[in-house]
This record gives sequence, structure tokens and C-alpha cells, in this order.
Amino acid sequence: MKWQFIIVILLSIFGVFLFFSALLGPVDPVGRLGFVKFANPDMFPGHPHSEVLADYGKQRGSKCVLVVHYAGDSNYRHYTENNVTIIELAFVDKVNRAKTDIDWNDVLQTFIYGIPKDRWKYKADGKIFDDYDEAMAYVRKIARQKGQQGPIPMVYHGTARAGNPIVNQGCGFPLYVQICWYEYGRWAAYYYIIKGMIQPYLSLPYRTFEWMHASELQYYYTQGMLNYE
Repeated sequence: MKWQFIIVILLSIFGVFLFFSALLGPVDPVGRLGFVKFANPDMFPGHPHSEVLADYGKQRGSKCVLVVHYAGDSNYRHYTENNVTIIELAFVDKVNRAKTDIDWNDVLQTFIYGIPKDRWKYKADGKIFDDYDEAMAYVRKIARQKGQQGPIPMVYHGTARAGNPIVNQGCGFPLYVQICWYEYGRWAAYYYIIKGMIQPYLSLPYRTFEWMHASELQYYYTQGMLNYE
């Protein structure tokens, strides 16, 4: 009974720490946005995932939301969806470019040590940033210009172009982990990772459709059959 009481106290302290850290931090980690891609480009005004993301912002009384990606050909420009500014930030992996499968050794190393700050470059609004702090400063600058007050709700895009989208956390997950780790520390990052993985199962209105048609949508996307440009 004594140990149970101690565990409850420790968890309560950790919960209070997370709550106030999120209030004072630059981002509010929400979690995964989607499972598979619906269209290319896959984030634009009127896209179903974009509308869901804007709803997340409105639910939190936020004027901006941040979605993080694995960098592709896009410039990742910010735009407006239902009066909410969608800010996009992507990481450019200098080690595993254009990799869509899971490197479990890399996953293990990340889980234990985090992600080195010098591993990636970053892209937002067509600009390339060599430094994590510089990239995040730019995100905060855009948010301030749009009237953001308090932490910016943050999701990782989460769409998997190949493989099982339930196992493969998809686009932007490593950057989500890095931001949580550097802004809130290792133990908070573990919490936000678990919370983020659960998020779409609870709130994504298209989750059943995406599960049922994942392999078809992945095929259509990679074959250029979902191009809306």
C-alpha cells in the first residue's frame, strides 16, 4: 500500500510538471494527424486532414497549429484553413534520404539517446534552416505575426506511404519526437510519444476509412493517381 501511494504521488507530480511545462513551452504536442495520404499535395486548404487540423486549433482556442513532416518536394508554406493558420515544418534527413520503411536500429538509438541536433536540416516556407533553434525561432515568429498566444498545438502528419500504417508512424514522427525531447525532456517526450500515437484512434473522423483502404490509397498515391495539382 505504501509503494502504491508513493507511485500515485510521483505520477501526480509528473502530471503537474507536464501540465505547466506545456503551458509555458512553445508547442502543445497533440500527436498523429492521419494514417495514409488522401491526395497530392497532401496538405492544402480544403483537404480533409487540413480541416481536421484546423479543428484541433479551434478546439484549443489557438490561432495557429504546427504540422511537422519528412521533407519532400513541397516548400511547406503556411496557409489558412477555416481562420486557423497552418504552419508547416519539415526535416531533411542527411543520413536516410527518401526512406519510407522503418529502421529499427535507428528507432532504438532514438529511444535511448534522442536525436542529435546536428543530424537534420529543416524546411519551412521554402527556406532551409541548418539549425534546430533557427527553425523553431522561425515557426514562433510566424505564429506571433498571426496573433498566436500561448503554445502552438503540434501534430506530426503521420501518413505512411508504404507498409502497415498502424506500425509505421509515418511522415514527421521523428521531428515530433525531437521537438518534444528538446523542449520538454526525455520523460515528457516518452509521454507525448504514447499520447501522440493514441490520438488519431480517438479523434480522427476518417480513421476507419483509412485503415480499410490503406494499401489501396498507398498504391494510388505512389503511382501518381491522387495528384490534384
